[in-house]
Amino acid sequence: MDRMRTFGRPARWLGLLAAAAVLLIAPLGSSTALAAGSTVGFGFDAPDVSGFPAGSVALTGGGAFNLSAAAGSVHAGGGFSCTHDVGQGFLAGCLQGEGVRWDTAGLLSNTMFKCTGAAGEALKPATTGQDSVVIQADFYRAGDANDESFSAQMIVSARDIADDIQGVQNVWVQGVGCGTATVHFGA
Repeated sequence: MDRMRTFGRPARWLGLLAAAAVLLIAPLGSSTALAAGSTVGFGFDAPDVSGFPAGSVALTGGGAFNLSAAAGSVHAGGGFSCTHDVGQGFLAGCLQGEGVRWDTAGLLSNTMFKCTGAAGEALKPATTGQDSVVIQADFYRAGDANDESFSAQMIVSARDIADDIQGVQNVWVQGVGCGTATVHFGA
C-alpha cells in the first residue's frame, strides 16, 4: 500500500508538470504564428454602399484571408443586392432589386480608391492587414448562374477608411462608393 502511494505521487506531479508545460508553450506557438501572418477571419453587414452619381448596393458576408500564403489567399463571399440602379463603373447596369451573391476572385495587397468619384476628391490608399482586406470580387445576378455578372474591387475594414468624409466609411465597392458597416475581424 505504501509503495502505491509513493508511485502515485510522482506520477501525479509529472502529469501536473506536463499540463503546465503545455499551457506555457501553446501561447508561444500561437504568438509565433501571428507574427508570421496567420489566417484572419472577417464578417460584415453593409446595408448602404453609395456615393457615386448613380446607384447603391447592400452587401453582407465574410470569410478568411492569409497574407503569408504564397501570393496571399482568400476565401470569402456573401449576399449582394443593388438597392438603386447603378449607372457607372464596374457594376453599371445592375438594376434595383438585382443581385444575389458575391465571392472572391483574389486577394489584393492594396488599392487606391474614392468614395464619391468626384474630381475634387483625393485618392485614398487601402492596404490589406490585420483589420482591413482589399479583394477582387465577383458579383452575381439571378439568372446568370455561375457566370459572374460584374467584377470589382472591394474594401472591408474595421476602421474608417475615408476620414475626409463625414461619418464612418469602412466598406467600399469600386464604382459605387463607400458605406458604414458592422464589421468584425479576428485571427
